[in-house]
Amino acid sequence: MGVAVSKKHGKAHVRNRVKRLARAAFDANCTLLEKNYSIIILPRVAEEYTYKGFENSLKLCFGKINECAAN
Repeated sequence: MGVAVSKKHGKAHVRNRVKRLARAAFDANCTLLEKNYSIIILPRVAEEYTYKGFENSLKLCFGKINECAAN
């Protein structure tokens, strides 16, 4: 899993926080993936970043990945 955060997100401490939140959400939910995948996360610019927001987005993405893999 890789996380890429551009300078559009803000200063270094903001970008580091975004990366920490994305990694934590991924680590907590990676068991939802049925197979092994290489994943790159590119967060969108937002006014506020929350763990719950990352978690919900990843769950949705993982569901779509599993659905496509089943077909």
